[in-house]
Amino acid sequence: MHRSRADALMLKAYLRPEAARMALLALFLATGTGAQLASPMIVRQFIDTAVSGGPDAPLAPLYWLAALMIGAAIAAQLLQIGATYHSEQLGWSTTNRMRGDLARHCLSLDMAFHTARSPGELIERVDGDVAALAAFFSQFILQIVGGGLLLVGILVTLWLHEPLVGAALTAFAIVAGLVLHRIRTLASGRFERVRQAFSEFSAFLEERILGLDDIRANGGGGHVMAGLQPRLTELVASNVQAARRGHWIFMAASGLFSIGFGLTLALGILLFQRGEATLGSVFMFMQFAGMMAVPLVTIGQQLQQFQAASASLTRIRELLDFKSTLLDGPGADWTREQGAPPQVGFDRITFAYGDNAPILQDVTINLDRGEVLGLLGRTGSGKTTLGRLLFRLYDPQDGRVTLDGVDIRQASRVELSARIGLVTQDVQLFDATIRENATLFDRSIPDARLIEVFHDLGLGPWLEAQPEGLDTRLTSAGGLSAGEAQLLAFARVFLKDPGLVILDEASSRLDPTTDRLIELALDRLLKPRDGRLPRTTIIIAHKLSTVHRADRVAILDGGRLLETGRRTELEADPSSVFAGLLRTGLTEVTA
Repeated sequence: MHRSRADALMLKAYLRPEAARMALLALFLATGTGAQLASPMIVRQFIDTAVSGGPDAPLAPLYWLAALMIGAAIAAQLLQIGATYHSEQLGWSTTNRMRGDLARHCLSLDMAFHTARSPGELIERVDGDVAALAAFFSQFILQIVGGGLLLVGILVTLWLHEPLVGAALTAFAIVAGLVLHRIRTLASGRFERVRQAFSEFSAFLEERILGLDDIRANGGGGHVMAGLQPRLTELVASNVQAARRGHWIFMAASGLFSIGFGLTLALGILLFQRGEATLGSVFMFMQFAGMMAVPLVTIGQQLQQFQAASASLTRIRELLDFKSTLLDGPGADWTREQGAPPQVGFDRITFAYGDNAPILQDVTINLDRGEVLGLLGRTGSGKTTLGRLLFRLYDPQDGRVTLDGVDIRQASRVELSARIGLVTQDVQLFDATIRENATLFDRSIPDARLIEVFHDLGLGPWLEAQPEGLDTRLTSAGGLSAGEAQLLAFARVFLKDPGLVILDEASSRLDPTTDRLIELALDRLLKPRDGRLPRTTIIIAHKLSTVHRADRVAILDGGRLLETGRRTELEADPSSVFAGLLRTGLTEVTA
C-alpha cells in the first residue's frame, strides 16, 4: 500500500504540468465516446423505421439515418485520432521530463554510488524503465480511461432504454471488474524480475564490450559466453513467467465478454417475445454488448501492461530516493578568487573507500599560492585519491581539505569546479564536434578563443587539416592519438582558466614529438603569459623531467606521507628519500 501511494504521488507530480493537455485529451475522449454511443442508437432507429413501414416505407428517412450513422462513425474515428495524438504527446513529454530528472539526479550522486553500479545498470534505469513507462503513459489514459468512459456510457444508455438489460449488464460489469482486480495480483512482482534481468544483462554486456580488446587478446571469449548464458536464461525465464501470469488477465477478460454477450442475447430474446422490446432495440442491446468487449479486453491487456509499468516506476522511484552522502556546501563566495591561484591544504587526511582499509592515513600537505607540487608514490599509495578528495568526489573520514583556508565542504559544487582544472591520461571524448569536445558544450566560448588555444598548444596544423574545422565530429571510440587527446584535455583547462590544476602526467608511451608538445603545453599551463601569478598545480608525476618543475615534493607510501619538503632542499640532502629516487631514476617509488 505504501509503495502504491508513493508511485501515485510520483505520477501526479509528473502529470501536473500537463494539466492543459490532459483536459484537451479528456474533451476528445468524451466527445469520441458520445459519437461511439450514437451509432447503435441510430441503427436501432433505422431498423425500427424500416420494420414499421413495411415494404412501402418511405426511403428518405432511412437515407438520412444512414448518412447520420456514417457521419457518427467518421466523427468517432477523427476524435480517436485526436485522442491518440494527445495521449502520445502526454506520454512522451512526461517521460522525457522524467529522463531529464533521472539523468540530473545521477549526476548529482557521489562517486560511492557510481562505483557500486555499472553504467549499463544506470542506462537501463534511465532509458529502459522510462521507455516502459512511456508506453504506459501514452496508452493507459487512452485505453483504460477511454475504455472506462465508454463502458459507463453504454451502461447509462442501457438503463435509460431498458432498465432490466441495464441492471443485468451493470451487475455483470461489476463482477467482471472485481474479478479483473483480483487477478491483477497474479503478475505482481514478475515484471520487476524482468526489469532486473534486463538491467543485469545490460550491465554485463556493457562491461564486456568495454573490455573487448583484452578479452580478444587473452582468449576470453569462452568465459564471456559462459557468463552470458545464465543471464540469457534468466531473461527467458522471467519473461515467460511474467507473460504466462499476465495472459491470465487477458483470458479472463475474454471469457467474461462471452458470458456478457450470451446474457444480453438471452434477455433480448425474452423481451422481444414479450413485446417489450423492438427488433431494433434487441439489435442495439447486442451491439452495445459487443462494444463492451473492447473496453473489457483492453482493460485486461492494459492491466498486464500496468504491472510492467508499475515495476519500472518502482525502480525509477528507488533510484530517485537515493541521496548523495555529500551534501552541497552553502557557498564560499569565491567570485573574486575564481581565477586566482589558491593555497591548498590537506589537513591530517584519513580516508577509506567504503569499509575497506584506509587508503590514506593522517596525511598533511600544504601548498602556497602558485606553487607546483610533485606528488610521488607507488601504485595504490593514494596519489589519485588525494585528487579525488580535492574535487570533493569523496569526503575524508577524518581531517579536511582547504582552499585559501576554507574547508571545501563549505563551497558549492559549482564554486569548487570553477576553481579546479583536471588533465588526465585517459581523456574522455564525446560523439560531438571538436568545438563541443573542447568547450565541454559551453556555447559562450567564441571560436576565435578556441582557435587561439589550439594554435598555442601546437594543435593548429591538426585543426586546419580537419575537413570541417571546429565542426568536425569526433567519436568516443577514438579518432585522436593519445597525445592529441591529451592536448585536447589541456585545451579544456586553458578555456576554463582555473587557479588550481591537477595533472595526471602522461606516461612515456608518447612519441618524442608529441612529448615535446605536451611539455610546451605544460609550460603554458603552469605560467600564464598575461602577468598573473603561476597556477597552483599538483602533478602526479611519472617522469624526472616533470618532477624538476615542482617547487615542493610529497612522497606517499602505503597511504602515509613518507616525505615532503621543498624540492631543492630535498635534492641537496643526500639522506632524503627524494634524493635517493633521483639516483635510481624514480623507479622505486612509481613501480
